[in-house]
Amino acid sequence: MGKLIFYIVDVFAEEKFAGNQLAVFRGGANLSMDQKQAIAREMHFSETTFIISDDKNNGGYDVLIFTPAAEVPFAGHPTLGTAHIIRSEIVRDAPREIILNLKVGPIAVTFQENISWMKQVRPEFGRKLDINAMAGVLGLSRSEIDERFPIEEVSTGLPHIIVPLRKLDSLKRIQVALDKYYNLIKNTWAKPILVFCPESHAGLNDISVRMFADYYGVPEDPATGSGNGCLAAYLVKNRYWGKKEINIRSEQGYEINRPSLLYLRAAEIDDNIEVLVGGKSITVAEGNL
Repeated sequence: MGKLIFYIVDVFAEEKFAGNQLAVFRGGANLSMDQKQAIAREMHFSETTFIISDDKNNGGYDVLIFTPAAEVPFAGHPTLGTAHIIRSEIVRDAPREIILNLKVGPIAVTFQENISWMKQVRPEFGRKLDINAMAGVLGLSRSEIDERFPIEEVSTGLPHIIVPLRKLDSLKRIQVALDKYYNLIKNTWAKPILVFCPESHAGLNDISVRMFADYYGVPEDPATGSGNGCLAAYLVKNRYWGKKEINIRSEQGYEINRPSLLYLRAAEIDDNIEVLVGGKSITVAEGNL
């Protein structure tokens, strides 16, 4: 395997030791897929990324993303955190844009002051799910789910099931029933469940979010860029605030002591919804494997 340099990055973090942890490895070209998966399992963060080469390929950097259980075509905080490492450790001349070649396709990350932004792929919308089944999965009553809006599958690169709640208290009390969860996702396109409400722990924020993805080996994620991108598209499509564009602050991770902040922008333009997700990335450690 040889010696590999890696970095630990806190993404969607306003300070160190918050946000979502990410391990970024340089030099993954000579590793088999099984070796990459074993390393991701060993690191045991929500995701681990591998920068295949320090050199560009077709204008971008080839990157693979793994959860502890599987490779995924796209994920938000790995995209921003890996672009941060490429910019600070590989390129070093502080370009305003870094392109990552992911399995989902090329994703551009732009840097504005201390916030990096990624434009996600065109949203796709899937099935609407049964409210009673979802209440059982989350350990909530039907009345705690906001029936004015659908429980809906959405993808901006990685499909999520979006669930609207009425109150923060309900969000805090979620206890996923794994047997019901796995029974539900047997027949769904999306496997992770992202639940949100229009109340927040911190007064400046617009919404609070939790995300559960045992299917991918992630019982609860501290900050989910892909899922929040799906949420941004959902909020616009369903006119959650009665508008066809949003510019909001989304908080996540408070229930697992990793407070995170994501910036969401989305707008309906012609027959498409354009989605941008932004946040801060902080390098906290460097090492060798």
